[in-house]
Amino acid sequence: MQVFTEVPLNAEPCVLALGNFDGVHIGHRRLLRSGLEKAKQLGIKMCVLVFQPHPLKLLAPDRRVEYLTTQEERIRIFETIGIDKLFILPFNYTMADKSPESFIKDVIIPLGASHIVVGFNYSFGSQGKGTPFDLQELGQRYGFAVSILQAQTIDGKVISSSSIRKALSQGDISTAAKMLGRYPSLSGAVIKGEQRGRVLGFPTANINPSEEILIPKRGVYAVQVSRGANSYFGMMNIGMKPTFHNFYVRTIEVHLFDFNEKIYGEKLLIRIVERLRDEKKFNDIKELRAQLEKDAQDSLKVLTSMDLR
Repeated sequence: MQVFTEVPLNAEPCVLALGNFDGVHIGHRRLLRSGLEKAKQLGIKMCVLVFQPHPLKLLAPDRRVEYLTTQEERIRIFETIGIDKLFILPFNYTMADKSPESFIKDVIIPLGASHIVVGFNYSFGSQGKGTPFDLQELGQRYGFAVSILQAQTIDGKVISSSSIRKALSQGDISTAAKMLGRYPSLSGAVIKGEQRGRVLGFPTANINPSEEILIPKRGVYAVQVSRGANSYFGMMNIGMKPTFHNFYVRTIEVHLFDFNEKIYGEKLLIRIVERLRDEKKFNDIKELRAQLEKDAQDSLKVLTSMDLR
């Protein structure tokens, strides 16, 4: 897959998918598959346009934007889906001020769009005034077709990035996984922590994730961890260590089963399979160690029952 950070000269005709695609969830992938089918029919490339940073970071700077995927992971998913070209264009005030028609003339047409695929709630142009139906009207004027994918649902709930964020914030891993079409994940480099886990018999890797990634609800989770080409089962705690501190920064600690290597500085990808329990303050280390042993057993029970490949 080719990745462009500016509009290329003499862009080839393409089917172009428009959207934020945070999480690249099931609804996004259905949209992208419809675009791929159309590209195959027309004998042209399948392309995606996204903006960096997220428009809300510019238009609503006081609002915290928490992503479901890093840009690196989003690119990887696009590649596995079969996208030919990805345009990652800068979102600035000049872009934000473009009218819907100017956006089409100045951005979309130069990208070579012969056919555009969007979701039912896509908006574009200054203040998001442009609708999918406006896009169809402009397509008639400027010579491109438009396909609008209607809302996709699971268990009666509309699949959306905001719904997935809500589920993760509530610790509802099952709903998030259904909507994503995969287990939610975190990634980050291993940093030094208090090293108390070694004393407890459960050494942990402390993870430093991107500041903009959404962190699920505090608690203990069964996880699968990828370290390069190797994969391990483990358990993860997201919390503030209430047994040892009255107040502490939120930390993400992962214990890998049957693993005893120093991996400071290495990057881990953590697939979150199931939430086991809330974070809890224990009376003493003995009580905490007993709970950790139970958490390990519960994690292994969950993980070995799943088809995790």
